Formats: sequence, C-alpha cells, structure tokens
Amino acid sequence: MNEQLLGEYYACVDDLLLSAPVLQMKNFVQHGQTSCYDHCVYVSYCSFLIAKKLGCNARSAARGGLLHDLFLYDWHQKNENGLRHGFTHPSAALRNAEFHFQLTDRERDIIKKHMWPLTLMPPRYKESYIVMLMDKYCAINETIKWNRKRLRTLFARVERLCKSRAVVTR
Repeated sequence: MNEQLLGEYYACVDDLLLSAPVLQMKNFVQHGQTSCYDHCVYVSYCSFLIAKKLGCNARSAARGGLLHDLFLYDWHQKNENGLRHGFTHPSAALRNAEFHFQLTDRERDIIKKHMWPLTLMPPRYKESYIVMLMDKYCAINETIKWNRKRLRTLFARVERLCKSRAVVTR
C-alpha cells in the first residue's frame, strides 16, 4: 500500500473519519462481518484511487464514498414502512450527511445515487458512477471474503492515522 496515496486520501477525509456520526457506523454490521464503517472506508479508498487514476475529483469520490451509507440503523431489522433497505437507505444517508456536514452537489449525487438502478435516476457525475461500482465491488469482496488480509491492512492503517490525528488535535 502506497503511504503517499494513503496520506493524500486521509487529507481528503480526516475531518469525516474523526466525526461522531461516521464513527457511529462502527456499531452496525454491513456485509458478512464487516461493519458499516469499514465498508465505507473501503469504498471510499477504492473510489479515491480510481478517481485519481482517471483524473476525476478524487476528493469528492473519497468523501461521498465515506458517507454513502451513513444511514445509521441496523438494516437487517425489518422496517416499519415495508420498503426494502436497498431502495430507501440512500435518502436516509443523504439526510444524515446533510445534517452533519457541508456537502458539494457532487457528494450529494454520489450518496443519493450509489444504488442505481434502484434509485431510478442515474448518477450525474463520473465520481458517482465510480462510487456506485466500487460499492458493489467492495460488497462482493466483503461477503465472500476476498482479499481479507489486504482489507485488514487498510483498516489498521486508517485507524492508526485517525489515532495519531486525534492525539495531535486534542
């Protein structure tokens, strides 16, 4: 894993990673044994790398990717309105993200449309497509446990960066 790229990524999302709403995602299981937080970090980092490689807005891809599942509930529990989580959680995540953070239009589109075609309206930006595709890729990896060692390494490095940053800012 390239330390320079990880540092660039962290500079894009450090304020989000250290926030209470994002840390709250650690309390919810997403796919298999992966927490919602770990899933979003994975999607965010992969999206950052792809966007950077393609000359897209890597910062928006990283930030939108980190917030795309900020729905903050256990989606495995049956909901009261009978609608499926896949159709409803992008709106819940966007409401939470808008409440807690200043978002760009690009970041809003990423969060709102990451479940396309379930969201019906297609993404407007290249970065939205990148996050949408990385979300599917990461979910498959988490569910069938591909690249488990690489994932643990990424999560551990991001945790170390967060801890070192939290100590410096206190």
